[in-house]
Amino acid sequence: MITGLGNSGALIAAAFAVLASGGDGTDVGLVAAARTVPLVLFLLVGGAVADRLPRHRVMVAANALNCASQGVFAALVITGRAELWQMVLLSALGGTGHAFFAPAAEGMVLASVRGEQAGRAFAVFRMGVNGASIGGAALGGALIAAVGPGWVLAIDAAAFAVAGALRAFLDLRGMSERAPGGGLLGDLRDGWREVAGRPWLWAVVLQFSVVNAVVAAAEAVYGPQVAEEHLGGARPWGIALAAYGAGTVLGGLLMTRWRPRRILLTGVLCVFPLALPSAALAVPVSVGWLVAAMFMTGVTLEVFGVSWMLALHQEVPEEKFSRVSAYDWLGSIALVPLATAAAGPVEGLAGRPAALWGCSALVVLLTAAVLCVPDVRNLARRNGEVVAVGQPTVKEPSGGSGEGAASLS
Repeated sequence: MITGLGNSGALIAAAFAVLASGGDGTDVGLVAAARTVPLVLFLLVGGAVADRLPRHRVMVAANALNCASQGVFAALVITGRAELWQMVLLSALGGTGHAFFAPAAEGMVLASVRGEQAGRAFAVFRMGVNGASIGGAALGGALIAAVGPGWVLAIDAAAFAVAGALRAFLDLRGMSERAPGGGLLGDLRDGWREVAGRPWLWAVVLQFSVVNAVVAAAEAVYGPQVAEEHLGGARPWGIALAAYGAGTVLGGLLMTRWRPRRILLTGVLCVFPLALPSAALAVPVSVGWLVAAMFMTGVTLEVFGVSWMLALHQEVPEEKFSRVSAYDWLGSIALVPLATAAAGPVEGLAGRPAALWGCSALVVLLTAAVLCVPDVRNLARRNGEVVAVGQPTVKEPSGGSGEGAASLS
C-alpha cells in the first residue's frame, strides 16, 4: 500500500513539476511516455528475474531505485534546476523500477496464499491496492496545491524508502525455495509456454490488451472533453471517477463473501459493464447516470480482478508466477499508449460519439468472443483445485509450495 501511495502521488507530482518548470502539454506527455516505455520494455525481464531470485529482494531493489530517482527529481524541482531531459531520464528510471516491482509483487502475493481463503485474501489485497491508488492520487493533488510538486516528490521518495525497509525485514521462512532456471532467455520461453499452453489465459490477456486500451482512450481523452462541454466541467468528472473507486471497494467486499464456482465465467461476464461508461459519454447522459455507470463498472471489474487472480493462483506453478504475471501486465498495457495517441485522430475522422460507441462495441465483442473459449466457461473452483465442470478432479503439477498454483489484467 505504501508503494501504491508513492506511485500514485509521483505520477501527478511529475506532471505538475513539468508545468511548474515552464513546460507545456507536450512536455508532460514526454515525461509520462518516458515512464511507460521502459515499463513495457523491461516487464518480461522483471518477471523472469523475480522467478529466479527471492521476490521480496527484487521488490526492495525496485523500491530503492524508485526512492533514488524520486529523491533526485525532488531535489532538482525544489531548487529550480530541473530540465526536461533530466525529468525524462528520472521518469524512465521510475518506470524501470516498476517493471521489476510489479511482477515480483504479484508473484509474491500469489505464492503467499493457500487453500480456501485465497479468494478472500486476493479481495482484501486488491482493496488495499485500489485504496492506495485512489488515496495517493487525492492526497498527492492536495499536497501539490499546499506545498508544491517538489516536496510531494520528496514525500514519494520517503514512501519508497519506508516500503523497501519494511520488505527487507519480512520473515519468509514458511515460503518454498525455488530452483534457478536454465538462463534468462530460457526462463522467458518457459513463461511464454505457460501462457500459450492455456487458451483461457492468452484469450483473456488478448481481450484486455484491447479493452484496457479503448477504456483508457475513452476515460483519459474523451471523458474530460465531454465533461467540459456537457456535464459542467472537471468537478462532475471527478465525482464520476470517485464513484468508480467506491465501486471497486464494494466489489472487493463482495468477493470476500462470494465464492462463485465457475470463476472465469463469472469474471468474464462481469467485463461487459465496462462498455457502459463509453456509451454514457457517447449519448451523453446526465451526471447522475454517468456516476451510476462508473460505480457499477467499479464493482463488476473488481469481481473480475479477484476471479482472475484466483484462476491464475490455481493453475500456474508457483515458480512461474512472476513470469506469467509479466506477460499479463505486458498484454494489459502495451496498446494503451497507442490508443490514447490515436484517440484524437480517430475523433477527427469519425466524430467523438462514434469513437465512444466504437469503444463500447469493442468491449462487448471481445468479451463475447472470450466466452466462446470452452476453458473460460468451464474452469471451476473446488477445494482450492481447478477442475472443468462435469469432469473429474485433476490436480495440476505443483510448484514448490505444494499447490497447483498461480498469477491480473
